[in-house]
This record gives sequence, C-alpha cells and structure tokens, in this order.
Amino acid sequence: MITGELKNKVDAIWDTIWTGGITSPTTVMEQITYLMFMKLLDDNQTKAEATANAIGVSLKNKVFDEGICVISENPHVETNYDNLRWHIFHNFDPETMFNNIQQYVFPFIKQIGGGKDTAFSRYMKDTVFLIPTAKVLAKVVDGIDDMDMNNKDIMGDIYEYLLGKMAAGGDNGQFRTPRHIINMIVELMKPNLKDKVLDPAMGSAGFLISSAEYVEDKYNKELLKKDNAEYFKKGMFSGFDTDQSMLRIGAMNMMLHGVEDPNIKYQDSLSSDNDERDSYTLIMANPPFKGNVFAEEISKDILALCNTKKTELLFVSLFVKMLEVGGRCASIVPDGVLFGSSKAHKQIRQELIENQKLIAVISMPSGVFKPYAGVSTAVLIFSKTNSGGTDKVWFYDMKADGYSLDDKRSPIVHNDIPDIISRFNNLTEEANRDRTEQSFMVDKQEIVDNDYDLSINKYKKVEYKAVEYPPTEEIMANIWKLEEQINAEMKELEKLLSK
Repeated sequence: MITGELKNKVDAIWDTIWTGGITSPTTVMEQITYLMFMKLLDDNQTKAEATANAIGVSLKNKVFDEGICVISENPHVETNYDNLRWHIFHNFDPETMFNNIQQYVFPFIKQIGGGKDTAFSRYMKDTVFLIPTAKVLAKVVDGIDDMDMNNKDIMGDIYEYLLGKMAAGGDNGQFRTPRHIINMIVELMKPNLKDKVLDPAMGSAGFLISSAEYVEDKYNKELLKKDNAEYFKKGMFSGFDTDQSMLRIGAMNMMLHGVEDPNIKYQDSLSSDNDERDSYTLIMANPPFKGNVFAEEISKDILALCNTKKTELLFVSLFVKMLEVGGRCASIVPDGVLFGSSKAHKQIRQELIENQKLIAVISMPSGVFKPYAGVSTAVLIFSKTNSGGTDKVWFYDMKADGYSLDDKRSPIVHNDIPDIISRFNNLTEEANRDRTEQSFMVDKQEIVDNDYDLSINKYKKVEYKAVEYPPTEEIMANIWKLEEQINAEMKELEKLLSK
C-alpha cells in the first residue's frame, strides 16, 4: 500500500489525464497502464542487454531489435527501433514525443507477438491511444519517470492503488483484492510447476501474477529447463473475465511478469459457454460477492450442486466442477456463505464437507477491503475428492492484516498473516489448541450437528475473567475525598483571581 510522496506522484499522474479531458476511471487506468507498459518493456530489455553484455553473449528474442521497424498497422510506416524505446523518446520535445508515440510506439506494442494469436494480441488489437495533447503526455511521462517501477513491490503497490482509484470512481471495484491478501493466499496454496492455475474471475490477474512471482522465486533453477520455461510462459496460467478492459490490463500485466501467452479469454465463467470441467489443479479467486444472474444462462451442472442465482454460491460450485480430482482451491467469500440459512447456502457447505475435503476457514475482519467495501469475508480452502475426506476443519480468526481497519488503511505493527501461513503449514500441531485461541480445529461431526455452519463464532469459546472492584464504601469515600480536593483548589483559584 502506497503512502506519502509516492501516492502524491500517482495522484498527480491521474489528475493530469483527468484534467486533460478523460473522465472515465477505466480509461484513465488503461492509458496509464499503456505508458507504464512502454517503459517497462524498455527497462526489461535494458537490464537483459546489460546481463548479456556482462557474460559475453548476444541477447535473443528482443522486443526492440536493431535497425528499421515496419509498423504492421500501415506497411508504409517505418521507424528506427531506437525511437520505440522509452529511454530514447522520453527526451524528445513534447510535440515530437506525442507524434512518435501516437504514430509508431503505440501501434508497435499492439503488434508484439509477431501476429500470433496470443492473449496479449487478442486484447490489444482494439486499444486506442487517447492521451489528448502533447502537454498532457509530457507531464504523464515525467511523472512515470519519477517513480521506481523496477522495484516489484513498489510496482505492485502502484498498480493496486490505481485499481483502487478506479474502484472509487465506480468502475470495476469488484476486481480489486488487496495485494497482501492475494500474496497470503498464494503462500498458503504453494503453486508449483506441476500445477495448472486458474482464476475464473480474474480482473487484473492479481492471483495469476502473484502465483507467477511465487513460482519464479521458488523454482528459479527448474525454470532454466526449456520444458518448464515453455510451460510457465504458455500453459500454466488461465483466467476468464467479462470485461475487455480488465482482460487488456491483465494480459499486459502477465506479459511483463514473463508469462507471454497465458490462457486469458473473454468468458462468462458461470454460463453454459464454459464447458471446461475437471481441468485445473489449483484455483484461487475473489469472485463477485453481490448480484444475481439469469437462471437460464447458468450451466446446469453448477445448478445441480447449488440451485441459486447468487453469484458467490455459484462460483464455489463452479470451482468444484472445474478442479480435477486432487486439485485444491482457495477462494475469498462473503461471511454469508459461511452461515446463510437458505437451502442453497446449506447445500454448498454440505457439498464441501461431505463430498469434498474442506481444509480451512480463515475469517478476515471487515476492514480488509476498505475504503471500497466494508463487507466481512473469509477464505475457504478445500480440495476436490468427490469422495469426502473432511475430518477436521481448521479455523483462524484473523484480527489484523498489517493495516488499520479504517478507511485510511495505514500500516500498523499487528499482522496475523505470518502466523496464519506458519500455522497452516503445521496443521498437525493445531489439534490440541484450545477454542479460546485464535486458531483451532473443529471435528466434522460437530459442524454437521450445527447444520454445517462455518462461522468461527459458532465454535470459538469466550473466556470470561472475574473482575474484583473495591467495596462500595471505599469507592464513595474516594469520591468525597476528590470533591473536597476540588473545592479546596477552587477556593485557591478564586483568591488568585480576586487579587
């Protein structure tokens, strides 16, 4: 989460574009993303060139080659590759830079991929460069230059903040999940190079990107093997969404993280158009919490598990269907999923407990999604077995996530996330924890007896401690003594004022 000077810099970039006449938050976000993408493409190649020079090899698969580049949108347009690179054109005068980006750079990034049908090419082909004037462009370029975008943590914070501003403006707020919560879930699920990872409500691809970063960090040596590298770039990650803007942003985001051709596509995951079943080993998602869908459009096998129009329940049903046997899922759900009394609510909880293996329920405080939403949420973790297997369920009562739970969300010392990750990795040691603790195990039968209720307060014990107060006579004596002292001091004050 960004604060202070960096926040002011991002706000200034946003306000510059807004003042220039672009007032749609989604469009502002897209235009900033295109420019950041241009810079990061150049920064990434500059670093790769420096590494290649240091070890005395030639760099292959360059985005920016040498010599003349033909812009495919118009065969008669060509320019030198150097003019397409940020570190070159950001020194141009505003008018020259504006014309260069509009005529050459922007058309060039749309043709990246060499005409292949990739996620990036599919969702970039309809993009339009909308920065209105050279003056506005120059200010935005200067603003982006002033930020350290090569620091992954800072870059992630900037992107999250931009998505937050878009949500505050009323566009696509449902797609924003705090990055540290995404990272926590990825740390819990431990994606590996044998996984096929899906987010069927991907938004800006936060779960996919965090998964890619995790795999790069944990399996960097394995990724040196050609087959593993190819799978990482083209086969490991999938994401669906129904918003073209989010698909573009997600595709760019994935490409910048080394995933050249993820299976990102426009699709209503709940509809009968989505026929992928038993296909994924790992699903991580924060699906839409609110809203209903048309019953006639919902896939029939999803309704068979949970007959409802509520999207938060339908998505959990979808996860069960799309996972292969042995696959696992971690999904953020609103608290109502845990204890809702409708037939559909009970139906989906019973499915997870009786027919699959429910592993954990992590309750999160209501402030986690502030200032954009105040809903209380939880993380459900389960694996698909189709034959049951739930024995005990681990509950954790998260009280703090490292940030204040008000609208400001300022950093604080208290943070339960490291403890959650540590305890989840050692669940056998949780068996003897008392119900008064922050985490504990609950037997399946007890959950069944409670009508499959998964709210932590149903099982948590409150420890009451007796508090002893002084006798009434002693309290009254102290009050009289205080009153006498006040009267004496009032008289002294009165004497001083009368002099």
